This record gives sequence, structure tokens and C-alpha cells, in this order.
Amino acid sequence: MEKQLNTLKTKIFYLKNMNSSCCFRLIRLLLQNIDVEIAYILLGEISLSWDENKIKEESIVSIFESNNFPVIKDKDKQLIEKIKIAVIELIHHSGNKSSIIRNSDYLVDKLGYSYQHLSAVFSNFENTTLEKFIILHKIEKVKELLENDEFTLSEIAFQLEYSSVQYLSTQFRNITGMTVSEYKKGNYRLRISLEQIGK
Repeated sequence: MEKQLNTLKTKIFYLKNMNSSCCFRLIRLLLQNIDVEIAYILLGEISLSWDENKIKEESIVSIFESNNFPVIKDKDKQLIEKIKIAVIELIHHSGNKSSIIRNSDYLVDKLGYSYQHLSAVFSNFENTTLEKFIILHKIEKVKELLENDEFTLSEIAFQLEYSSVQYLSTQFRNITGMTVSEYKKGNYRLRISLEQIGK
């Protein structure tokens, strides 16, 4: 009897715009109808195994890309996506951690490069600096916390590593064009989706 060749392939895909648990659910749904096994799924990254005799890699890539999760192949661009995800994790998903860990220290520990290197790579490919990108995310988090109305402005300033309420208020006005009070009183909400911040 002829021995069947092992055609199982395992690969890690780095995906753009995969920045929340909602994305995890969508990707699992997209892949459930094809014969692939998910080894793990993280923000911006998924490891898959499949039989190359049954499924072509191009088909998997097509599923990702047709649902706004482009596959990132360039190493520097993969690093940029990891930077973005690390910023999102720190500012939007860490609870009170960002009041304890400096942004730069967190990124260095998480990604294993100096902050100078991360900042230089980020600026080379993006329309903004890494510092400005972090500020934009912090302001988005401020908007969210203001809308939830669970914390005082002093508590928000502490959570997001602002040295004072005045500094937060000044930065908020510079970025949004309105004061914190105007934002809280307004009947409109100007939140930006996470994947659109900095674009």
C-alpha cells in the first residue's frame, strides 16, 4: 500500500486590524466552515494548521483579506502592528496598569526592542509618531471613561499617567478641539474606532 505523504502545514499569520476579542469571534466564525485547526489566536496574530491537499494557503489569506484583516508579511510592518496592539492592550485593556507602568517601559518589555528603535520604525511607516499615537489612544480612553461616568477627572488622570488634571485637560482640548466639560455636556459623541486612530 502506498504511504500517504504528510501534507499538514502550520503557519503563523500576522493580521492587521485584529485588535479586540470581537475580532477573535469573527475570525473563528470565518474559519469554522473550512478544515483548519486554530492552534492559538492573539491580538494581531493567529496560528493555523491545515492539510495542503484540501486547502490552499491563498484561500485562507483570501478569507482574512476579504473581511478587512490583511495579512502582514513585511517584518517591519509586523513590528508596527505589534506596537499598535501593545499600545491598545496597555491603554484600553489593562485596567489600572498604565498608572503603574510607563508606556515606554511596557513597550520595551513587551516587544524586546529599545524604545528608540520602536519609535524610529513606527515613524518610518506611519503618518504619525509613536508618542502622538500613544497620546491619541489615551485621549480616546479619556472619552470612554468620561462617557461611562464612573471616575472623577482626577482618577482618570491618575489611571492614564497624567501628571495633573490640568495637563490632561490641556491635551484633551488640543486633540479634540473642545474642553472636557464641553465634551461631557455635549449630546454628541466623537469616539474613533481603535483601528482608525492615527490615520
